[in-house]
Amino acid sequence: MKVLIRGGGDLASGIALRLYRAGARVLVTELSAPVMVRRLVSFGQAVYQKNIDVEGVSGQLIHAVDEAEVVHQQGDVAVLVDPDLTCLSAYQPDVLVDCRMLKRPPETGLDAAALVIGIGPGFTAGQDCHAVVETNRGHCMGRVYWQGQAQNDTRIPEAVLNHEADRVLRSPADGEIEVIPAIGSVIQKGELIARVAGHEVTAPWFGVLRGILMSGLPVEAGMKIGDLDPRGEPRYCYMVSDKSLAVGGGVLEAILSRPALRAKIA
Repeated sequence: MKVLIRGGGDLASGIALRLYRAGARVLVTELSAPVMVRRLVSFGQAVYQKNIDVEGVSGQLIHAVDEAEVVHQQGDVAVLVDPDLTCLSAYQPDVLVDCRMLKRPPETGLDAAALVIGIGPGFTAGQDCHAVVETNRGHCMGRVYWQGQAQNDTRIPEAVLNHEADRVLRSPADGEIEVIPAIGSVIQKGELIARVAGHEVTAPWFGVLRGILMSGLPVEAGMKIGDLDPRGEPRYCYMVSDKSLAVGGGVLEAILSRPALRAKIA
């Protein structure tokens, strides 16, 4: 079974990982210069470094869609720069998962694949996709909706040890980001993490730098640039999140609900 996932960030990569482990052949499409905070667990990072290992699964950058089959045969996830989805007719996926988190209706429709799944808000099941999977944390996270929409984005990150909004590091200005410590570093309160246009971003409290954008990327004031984890566990930086696995489980449920697709899983 071939699955095309639009987007290669940490949420999409958790979905890709879950489907890959269930036997699907996965192609991830990305922008030419994707922006990812949790780079160590994002297949989209292959755009910059040609390959990326996510929990033991290799993501390999390809330059044409016909290279995907070779990567699949090697047992890897294929990653292709194709923001406009020009590869769709050639690849002919059984399942299309849109995980770009644009929070608006997609440009593709129900005829893009036998099963089209929208991730999070912006999609309407039965109208622009067959199913929507809930991404908001809480009682409904990971649930599959066959009619209607997911909940609106709260823009409030998960609370970890009583930290919510302050877990997210945001850019103080427009400019180019310069990152100081590596992802996985233990950061002390007040320690310098990044600079943007002469402005410093320091740690509001002790924690582990779970993710941060690549140095040299252009950012805007208020934009999320990093993620500080107060649990102090560097190994979490190399693991996909519980949220992405839960949402991936919803995607897998939607796929397995279709007998014709279920029969195609290796």
